[in-house]
Amino acid sequence: MTSSHGDQTPKLLRALAGEAFDHPPVWFMRQAGRSLPEYRELRSRAKDFIAFCHDPVMAAEATLQPMRRFPLDAAIVFADILLIPRALGQEVWFEAGEGPRLGPLPEIAALADEIEASTGRLADIGETLSRVRAELEPDRALIGFAGAPWTVATYMLEGRGSDRTRARAYAYAHPEKLDALLDVLVESTARYLVMQANSGAQALKLFESWAEGLSEDVFERIVIRPHAAIVEKVRAAGVTVPFIGFPRGAGAQVLNYAEATPVEGVALDTQATAQLGRTLQAQGKTIQGALDNLLLREGGAALDARVEQLLEQWSAGPWIFNLGHGVLPDTPIEHIARVIARVTGR
Repeated sequence: MTSSHGDQTPKLLRALAGEAFDHPPVWFMRQAGRSLPEYRELRSRAKDFIAFCHDPVMAAEATLQPMRRFPLDAAIVFADILLIPRALGQEVWFEAGEGPRLGPLPEIAALADEIEASTGRLADIGETLSRVRAELEPDRALIGFAGAPWTVATYMLEGRGSDRTRARAYAYAHPEKLDALLDVLVESTARYLVMQANSGAQALKLFESWAEGLSEDVFERIVIRPHAAIVEKVRAAGVTVPFIGFPRGAGAQVLNYAEATPVEGVALDTQATAQLGRTLQAQGKTIQGALDNLLLREGGAALDARVEQLLEQWSAGPWIFNLGHGVLPDTPIEHIARVIARVTGR
């Protein structure tokens, strides 16, 4: 169905409840920062990236900056997926120009002992959400998020971003140890997301950035099972806001994921076919995605054509327009503005 009624329920939440729109709701992964000059100026005032994430005034400002510049339907809280391992007691820092670094993995039992305390150590992100929700218009949604357990575990095991070879080998060589680490992350992540919802997040997203290259049995064990457990724990705590799951790179296994994971929305990456999206919609899932962030950066006629193609193939069902991965730092702002204007009709 196509809807145009004018209540103030955010369009994104209506899409996650199953509504379809001629102009679907739109937001972009990594819209908060990176490509915006006002973000770079703000970032220059922070001591370091982690301090930035834990400063509710600065993080709220970063969250709101793209909402002031573009007619986006949702804001996503400015934070990072590696705040949880830090809150659990693993050393985490960011090297300028190189990305995250993590110290040695603590004993799993030591991490487990920190689960309860970890939520309190992340209270700054709850305050950021409260500040943003107080400033954001009622018809624009606020999204909270966390890194999914397997993706976070890859960083915890390898100490940095990588090709995940060591982490995948660890999954085969030490399945009990990996499952124990994932269980710690499931529990701490669920508590973190409950706190986010209680602080004003109206939808929650699980970022499984490294879901590619996994065999079906391993994918079920280290992606599907932890995602389902997180959603169930959050629901058991009385939180009813919708979930978006993003198993990036999962290919055909997205269908298994959608069937076995109780999320309302499934985010699709750049490789997703038109048929895959329509199949998920027919099975009762809202889809999100899947414009190539490289194409957004390059612009031109190819970008315009792809936006039109996506609108044609998926607008008949519930769909949130987004990228297949995050906005690249050197993406021209005019390209972002052009796509958003076409999608929103404004």
